[in-house]
Order: sequence, then structure tokens, then C-alpha cells
Amino acid sequence: MHILGIDIGGSGIKGAPVDIDTGELLTERYRIPTPQPALPNDVGDVVAEVAKQFEWKGPIGCTFPAIIKDGVAFSAANVDKSWIGTNGQKLFRKKTGCPTLLINDADAAGIAEMEFGAGKGEMGVVIMLTLGTGIGSAVFLNGALVPNTELGHLEIRGKDAEARASERIREERDLSWEKWAEKVDEYLQRVEFLFSPDLFIIGGGVSKKYDKFLPLLHTRARIVPALLFNDAGIVGAALAAKTLASKK
Repeated sequence: MHILGIDIGGSGIKGAPVDIDTGELLTERYRIPTPQPALPNDVGDVVAEVAKQFEWKGPIGCTFPAIIKDGVAFSAANVDKSWIGTNGQKLFRKKTGCPTLLINDADAAGIAEMEFGAGKGEMGVVIMLTLGTGIGSAVFLNGALVPNTELGHLEIRGKDAEARASERIREERDLSWEKWAEKVDEYLQRVEFLFSPDLFIIGGGVSKKYDKFLPLLHTRARIVPALLFNDAGIVGAALAAKTLASKK
């Protein structure tokens, strides 16, 4: 079964058709810069352009960097605040003319990793953390997603965790891997105290450089790098949308 997955980020919107039985992208990803400011109507136009690129007529799964409930955004991370209260799912359906499901971006990445990546076959409590512009989180209990956890906003030393331990902070402050790992370690230990996970999966672009910082982290839970890298959001969005295909 093939479903179009689209991953909306603060800097880019990318998509590709996905074979949801194997988790493989069927073509190269097509990417368009995110409009600035990222207003709902403008983002909707880009989503429609991605779908048009593939001449897509079937179900679409789409990620969004926000708390998403029944297709409505209840927060706005790295996009315009006018998204709060907007039914993005309905907007994208109208723009593309296709049945569309909207899901939190980190939740989508976690779904992909649990199905085809580092979390495949794992039971107990698994927490995926995406370290990028911010920190996204996806929490699973025996393979079932607990949606919209937003653990990047846990307060540590008076700041959101993502203002201390994201990849953006490492780059902006030109931190050594050792210094940055100290901040990530403090964050992981806070999350571990609250949730007692069996496994941490570290995703985001920085996961490609896991050998530089994973050995510096200290938790009781196992820590592994994500395997799907930048394809995780696209694959997870498509997987989440398979319920739309079953309704056809």
C-alpha cells in the first residue's frame, strides 16, 4: 500500500510516496522551503504543491510541529502563532483534494522508528527524542503511542529543556560535544526519573553523529540512535494515515 508522507518543519516541507508495508520511500524526497512567516494558508499551498509534484490522488499523512488533537493545532513551534486553534487537517484536505491525516511531527518519527527502525520489537516504555531546532518526544508503552507528550518543554534550571539541550543550542553556542553531552545528560536523567523508560531512541539530524556524544551519556535505560534519520517523519506520517486507506 502506498501513501504520501509529508513532513512540515520550521525550515522545510518535504514529502515522498511511501510503501507502508516496507517503510521505503518510492522516490526521492521533494522539498520546498517553509514560507516565512509560516501562515496556515501559505503552508497549505506548499503542501498542495508537494502533492501536485507526485500527481497524488490518494491518502496523505502529514506531520506538524505542534500539539495536534483531531486535526487541530493547540501549539505552534517554529511556525506562526496563528496556527493555534487552526484545523490544519481540514485545511490540507481542502488544499490537496485528498483525504489527509495530521499528526505531531515527533510522534510520526517515533511511529516510524517503532515499526521499521531502532524500536522495532521493543516492549515496555520507549521514548524517542528528536534533537534539532527544539526537542521533540514520542512515548510508547508496549508499542502503543501516548501522543503529544512535548517533553522538550520540561523545565530545567529555569528554562525549557530545548533551550539548553537541543542541537540548535549546540550550534549557536559552538559547544564541544563534551559540553553539550553534559546538558543532554542532565535532560535525559530528568526524563528518566519521571518515566523510567526501558529505551531511549535519539533522533533528529544529530543522530547521524551519535558516535560523538552517545558514549558520553549516562542513563539506566539503554540509549540507541534512530535508524531512519530524516526520512522518519515522512514514513511515520504515511503509516499514521493508513487508517484513511482502510476507509476507502
